[in-house]
Amino acid sequence: MSAGELDKKNTIDLRKKHIGPSCKIFFSHDPLKIVRAKGQYMFNEKGQQYLDCINNVAHVGHCHPDVVKAGSQQMELLNTNTRFLHDNLVLYAKRLQATLPDKLSVCYFVNSGSEANDLALRLAWQYTGHKDIITLENAYHGHVSSLIDISPYKFQQLSGAEQSQFVHVAPSPDVYRGKYRADHADPATAYADEVRDIIEQAHKKGGKIAAFIAESLQSCGGQVIPPKGYFQQVADHVRRAGGVFIADEVQVGFGRVGSHFWAFQLQGEDFVPDIVTMGKPIGNGHPMSCVVTTREVAEAFMSSGMEYFNTFGGNPVSCAIGLAVLDVIEKENLQDKALRVGQYLCDLLEKLKDKHPLIGDIRGRGLFIGVELVRDRVKLTPATAEAQEVIYKLKEQFVLLSADGPHRNVLKFKPPLCFSTEDADLVVEKMEVILTELEKALGLNMNNTVNGGNERQQASADENGPHRSSFIKTNQGTPHPSKRLKTR
Repeated sequence: MSAGELDKKNTIDLRKKHIGPSCKIFFSHDPLKIVRAKGQYMFNEKGQQYLDCINNVAHVGHCHPDVVKAGSQQMELLNTNTRFLHDNLVLYAKRLQATLPDKLSVCYFVNSGSEANDLALRLAWQYTGHKDIITLENAYHGHVSSLIDISPYKFQQLSGAEQSQFVHVAPSPDVYRGKYRADHADPATAYADEVRDIIEQAHKKGGKIAAFIAESLQSCGGQVIPPKGYFQQVADHVRRAGGVFIADEVQVGFGRVGSHFWAFQLQGEDFVPDIVTMGKPIGNGHPMSCVVTTREVAEAFMSSGMEYFNTFGGNPVSCAIGLAVLDVIEKENLQDKALRVGQYLCDLLEKLKDKHPLIGDIRGRGLFIGVELVRDRVKLTPATAEAQEVIYKLKEQFVLLSADGPHRNVLKFKPPLCFSTEDADLVVEKMEVILTELEKALGLNMNNTVNGGNERQQASADENGPHRSSFIKTNQGTPHPSKRLKTR
């Protein structure tokens, strides 16, 4: 039986029977069955086309013919592990390294972003001889046990779970909602000083810092853009303590930010991490990832006496696909396109913000953009239910968007880099209609915002999951401002 032969109900029934119940899906009250995709579009079993604003995995576009061809041709010829010599591995490593600062010269190929970050921790622990890790509020670095421990986005959902004594959580460098905001004289230094203080406290308790790890731009944490200069100062504090700096580029690398190939480069040419991890876009949906580090760190890892071996990491097929992805980024000028289209989309969203009080902040770089919805621009009351309403209404209009952040009130744009200005026009046009209806129902306008308090709202841990908040419709089809259904 081939994929697509089952009707949607049978697919759902089989999933419930055979797939782990904690494996959640988008739009769980009415999930999408996607049977094919191309470029920035996905298609359901009925042939309906959806504009994909979510998928940062299909980096150069779903099923890009050059990538598919490269993988298929290599698969017909050979696929084996890296204990045999093969040109694809070394040629890809050389090509990848050329995009990075010279200091970052040694590659370890693995199969997922989680595996990459887990290996990065092992490298840090071996190189420094220390144990403690500093991570950020709302960070997510992967699903394996070592990474759940350093991912507050995940471990804070565990009832009764205790934070590891070796893990320290620093404030997210969020200049919109965080401890130090845009009106602060020097938020980069203020946030970096928080890391310095954590190091000092750890030392007083006998701890030693192995690494500071951060997504170069926080994604699950709400599309947070760190203030420039923050990473340099943090790296200085961490290195003085004998630790290393790990930059997690799994969601934001490979030209997505437009102005640079890697998001950590937004901090300035004087900043170079000690370890960089990458995944998702590296293979355009093919399961591959990589850790790149310095020669010094790599040699320390070898000195442990334990051989490192990965059956599938860096196999000939994966490397052929990785090379094709780099070729497409260059051939189709996708980094430049991300910069141009991303700026165009941000400009449209800023104009939308001028007219819609539900929009509190627009932030992003290239095609990595967040739209934070609030019910009060002064108190920054999270518009969690409203964000979910926007997402579900867009789905009805055949546009796929997601929401995240600690309050699940940040709309996240991270589409394939083939996303166009016409696509941006379409999404913003539909958002305009939806926001107008919501604000009318809530009685919101630019001169009269709802003061809903500044308490942290409880939201579903599942992105676009079962806890959708709905508005009761009036006879005219607009949500009633005073009646709300409980989440379900």
